[in-house]
Amino acid sequence: MAGDQSAQGNRASTVLGRKLGGELLRLRTLAGLTQVQAANAITASNGKVAKMESGWVPMREPDIRTLCTLYGANDPVTVGRLLELARIDRERRKAKGWWNDVALSSAMQQYAPLEAVATEIKAWQVAFIPGLLQTAAYVRALRRSWLPDESPDEAETFAASRLARQQRLSGDSPLLLRAVIPEAALRIPVVHSEMLREQLENLLDWGERPNVTVQVLPFSAGFVKGLTGSFNVLSFAEPGAMDVVYVESSHSHVWVEGGDGAAQHVSIFEETARCALSEPESRAFVEALIKEL
Repeated sequence: MAGDQSAQGNRASTVLGRKLGGELLRLRTLAGLTQVQAANAITASNGKVAKMESGWVPMREPDIRTLCTLYGANDPVTVGRLLELARIDRERRKAKGWWNDVALSSAMQQYAPLEAVATEIKAWQVAFIPGLLQTAAYVRALRRSWLPDESPDEAETFAASRLARQQRLSGDSPLLLRAVIPEAALRIPVVHSEMLREQLENLLDWGERPNVTVQVLPFSAGFVKGLTGSFNVLSFAEPGAMDVVYVESSHSHVWVEGGDGAAQHVSIFEETARCALSEPESRAFVEALIKEL
């Protein structure tokens, strides 16, 4: 789903909410029933059913069970899967973290809580160092290039929020991060040479952690499918949990929620990683770049 989504409290169109709502819409359509009939079954307004099917509101277990019965979806596996989606969605809507205190885009308002509970992220950025591995100076420089009229205070707040994300890479149950970075992203002069040196050294530091894998895709690898666009694949611990892919461009974003779409992005990432340098080779490559500065 592309474009901005407004959010207010837990009244937001979330990734899991849309997945669940889409499943209920599909079941209602297969049953040949209307939103009015669904609304009558759960004693609600048509508007509420519309919001449920679009993922805008958290869903209660009794409503899901009633709608499944109405739609003839009585398979325990199907019902159980929908109930589990609803439970996880409710919990994530209530999650609190650094993102509650920072003015973020609606896309990041959805992404940050997912990142906070993910167990693994496969990060592929065509033009930049992945956000979880950026230094404060690098963040500020990128921000200035995108929003040259932003106030220093706003830029600093954003940089602080970006660094707060890195907390997921530490602690008792750290996030597993696999990052593949193209050579161009390491050479683009986003910051002056001393700051770039700091960023590259920081990249080496992160790569020493057992939960962080950093690979470089050199120019010599030639064209790979991944060069067509940046994306992150988020994976979760819940049994049967779907991968969620966040694809971002300069003017829009797209969520790919499970299914063949997510699987294709995983395949592209793995192909890109196979074409990239190994971890030791990547480390030597970055060290050589530092010496050139």
